[in-house]
Amino acid sequence: MGIEDEDDTARRRFDVADTAPLLLDERGVVTSWTRDAERLLGYPAAEAVGSDLAALLTRADAGRVPDVLARCREDGGWAGLLSARRRDGRPVPVMVRLTSAHEPGGPARWLALLNEMSDAPGWNMSRSVLEQMVGDSPIGIAIVNTDLRFVWSNAALARFGGGPPERRLGLRLADVQPGLDSASIEAQMRRVLESGEPVIGYELLGRVQAAPHRETAHMLSFTRLEDERGGPMGVYYTVVDMTERHRARQRLALLDRAGRRIGRSLDITRTAQELADVAVPDFADVVTVDLLEPVLRGAEPAPARPAGGPDDAVTLRRAGRRRAGDAETTPDADGPAGAAGATAVVYPAGSPPVRALADGRPWRVDRLEPVGPREAWRPGGPQDLGAPQDAGRPRAERAEEWAAVLPARSGPPSALIVPVRARGTVLGVTTFLRGDRREPFDDDDLALAEDLVSRAAVCVDNARRYTRERDAALVLQRNLLPRRLPEQDAVEVAACYRPADELTGLGGDWYDLIPLSGARVALVVGEVPGHGIDAAAAMGRVRTAVRTLAALDLPPAEILAHLDDLVTRMDEEEDDTGDEERVSADVRSGTDGRQAAGSACVYVVYDPVDGSCVMAAAGHPAPAVVLPDGTVDFVDLPQGPALGVGGPPFESAELLLPEGSTLALHTDGLLGDGERWEPATDRERLRQALERPADALDLRCRTVIDALVPARPYDDVALLMARTRRLPAGQVADWELPADPAAVAEARKTASRRLAEWGLPELSFTTELVVSELVTNAIRYATGPIRLRLIRGRTLFCGVFDGGATAPHLRHPRATDEGGRGLLLVSQVTQRWGTRFLPEGKVIWAEQSLTDPGV
Repeated sequence: MGIEDEDDTARRRFDVADTAPLLLDERGVVTSWTRDAERLLGYPAAEAVGSDLAALLTRADAGRVPDVLARCREDGGWAGLLSARRRDGRPVPVMVRLTSAHEPGGPARWLALLNEMSDAPGWNMSRSVLEQMVGDSPIGIAIVNTDLRFVWSNAALARFGGGPPERRLGLRLADVQPGLDSASIEAQMRRVLESGEPVIGYELLGRVQAAPHRETAHMLSFTRLEDERGGPMGVYYTVVDMTERHRARQRLALLDRAGRRIGRSLDITRTAQELADVAVPDFADVVTVDLLEPVLRGAEPAPARPAGGPDDAVTLRRAGRRRAGDAETTPDADGPAGAAGATAVVYPAGSPPVRALADGRPWRVDRLEPVGPREAWRPGGPQDLGAPQDAGRPRAERAEEWAAVLPARSGPPSALIVPVRARGTVLGVTTFLRGDRREPFDDDDLALAEDLVSRAAVCVDNARRYTRERDAALVLQRNLLPRRLPEQDAVEVAACYRPADELTGLGGDWYDLIPLSGARVALVVGEVPGHGIDAAAAMGRVRTAVRTLAALDLPPAEILAHLDDLVTRMDEEEDDTGDEERVSADVRSGTDGRQAAGSACVYVVYDPVDGSCVMAAAGHPAPAVVLPDGTVDFVDLPQGPALGVGGPPFESAELLLPEGSTLALHTDGLLGDGERWEPATDRERLRQALERPADALDLRCRTVIDALVPARPYDDVALLMARTRRLPAGQVADWELPADPAAVAEARKTASRRLAEWGLPELSFTTELVVSELVTNAIRYATGPIRLRLIRGRTLFCGVFDGGATAPHLRHPRATDEGGRGLLLVSQVTQRWGTRFLPEGKVIWAEQSLTDPGV
């Protein structure tokens, strides 16, 4: 009993004359017993006095006694419903009211008043009330005798057919409802009569007389009626109509089956046939799917009306068809039939399919009327959901195509036409037909059909868009590669990229050239595992990360270490993606979802001042070097682990390249050995290709690709070739400076004189400011030797080398600060500035534009 029962009991009028009082102490022990209590519960006073109140209650309510006593102490009393236990063990529902019986100076006592619920008003109801309850109940109720013949039924049962209650008397269920499986129902009744065990929730499907064309579902419960001696008198059963619930379950099951079976491939005709197979026979007897011819060819259908309007005939292609009783269509092993293999279907002007195509709205009719001897039909009571037909227009709803797929000598069918519409574009129409022995389509069926067709429409449109989206993805990937390598003075460069499929292939290979400070350049070649748009997207992320890290001016080994951390985090982000999204992406790309893991990269930094070259590799082939005399060598480069997989730290290799040497950086696809597609261990084929002379570097690059890569490569190939240059000695100036503040003025004068020699007097003021600030910082904060370098290239480079290991930080000083403005001034008057660490210290540098001194 809850709080509501207690409150309701407290509000009831308590008839003291009918109560049984007893007295309890503060612990709930009976201290006084009355004759009325003995009459109610059957316990004599000798047994009751001294026992706990809990002993007089059923087990379910005995545990509530401590809470009840606590409420009494808090509120001064309590009222509620409890189940008492008589001396013979039978439970008795009682209303209980506890009130204080304290005496001044005496112990706490409680007066308990018990009133039997069966004596309460409304507990006993008259026969007329009970007859009114069952007779007017909205649930069908009936009683049959031991011969299973009706002896009584209520009016609600007549809603299922079979006539009023008086007509059922003496009849059996088979006589009243011949459309139901009466044998199974009577078997349940006999089981109840024999065992006495009730049957609850027995579900039955069938057709009742009230709805002969509609399959209905009912839930029945059976209970045996017994006489005074416990013998069976008959069966009392109830009937609840659960047709709507059953149909809802059927719709959900159909949608679930459609979700699993429609769109299992990117073939348009197969998808259309899957729609027809799913809908027959559970939803319709005949289904046809007709699509516009451009859709079957993968082209874009007309965005507006497909044939100019509802007054024009339309030719569609029959892409799917299924009739009840036909075997399910097996997909053609030779491939899709396409537009050429699909039967042409011409719909006349003004017909419902044409209006559905034009308006994009469904059309439904309860029954089609015959209009000729060939069993063609027209709407007998149209419920046209499209545009209304003009008055006086001759009926054009004839459907010879529909009649051709209906069983012979069948009656008027119910018809439903739903446009195949995806992403706002009408692709065709789907026609559903039900024979005359089934219930016509209703609004719920229309909603279900629209849901089925919309799912199939998306799949059809996905297949149509597949080629176009794949081509767009390839364009995206090519745009992720550099369209034009930047101009610089360090190397002459040429690059070639060839995907595995030159028309539609997608891959993750890339190359790049990144200008660095001091006229240096970074040459990068890498690859991401796999193919497809996911590989191209991952390649774009990795390439962007490389360019970002290159701006930090770190050594190659450190660049790869940071890149390895970024790739690991990328894959952790992929792991956080939802299961459905990740599985969908994996199916498209053919990967395990960790697209960037296992990426390979080689990072090379070349300095044209002294010809030094530093490089590091992460699971990538080492570059080849073509010396000026034509000999080919391969760099002995320590191989680090692939990116994102973990392993030992990356190591660098450093070499000095003569001017005119050519670096060849390539992905492993270039080393594929024929159809076996295994990397050639001796690199002999690559050596022979690189030894072939060519007039220009870009021609040489294409020659290598043509010599090593087959017409249809098995993997993507990227090749970057860079011919080294040296800066003339007259473009580089170096000065050793003492760690003396007096050297700052001399450094400014020396730099100004060199700019005059180079013909750049307009940069003298800015350069003197930069030199003064950088040299002053080196003298004040750094240790070791100090060196000033100027390089005249495409920009004017000014760098100060020192032995310090701390990086300067740009500050924004307040107006009252005396210092801290040096780097702020440098950043404002130069194009860019930065810090690069060396094994022996660092260099702080700044660059100025030669073409726009004001920058």
